[in-house]
Amino acid sequence: MDIRIRRAEPDEAATLTEIAHAAKRHWGYPENWIERWKDDLTITPEFISQNEVYVALADEEIVGCGAIVFDGALVELEHMWIRPEHMGTGVGRALFLHIKERAANLGVPELEISSDPNAEGFYQRMGARRIGDVKSEIEGKPRVLPRMAVDLHKKEPPGWKR
Repeated sequence: MDIRIRRAEPDEAATLTEIAHAAKRHWGYPENWIERWKDDLTITPEFISQNEVYVALADEEIVGCGAIVFDGALVELEHMWIRPEHMGTGVGRALFLHIKERAANLGVPELEISSDPNAEGFYQRMGARRIGDVKSEIEGKPRVLPRMAVDLHKKEPPGWKR
């Protein structure tokens, strides 16, 4: 599969939002939770215009996205979503490595991530480490998101494969 990464265009916001919703549903969350997360899962044209948002294309179809978001001294990876049918095919790896390289080229020392618990293993394989927890609650149930960071100027760990 040919994977290409490029900057997102504001008029692609609806497609990226659809991918975000599909990716979240993939993990089996109840539909009422997806509805509660609707605003958090929505990628607007303004968000694309104001941040470095990238799309992954497979055979010219948008199959994933991710963004570098600057908030003062904090730099985060946000809206990293892959279409469920493309998970495990290398799309996420290619997109993550592109974003990581771009952030490093911008002089960012560390990229932080609030990960879905289901994506923690992926980020660990990409070199991120857990630095804490983001605690929340939904429908009276506690929810803990892994807070992660990847050092952008550190040598890759032994056994690392690109």
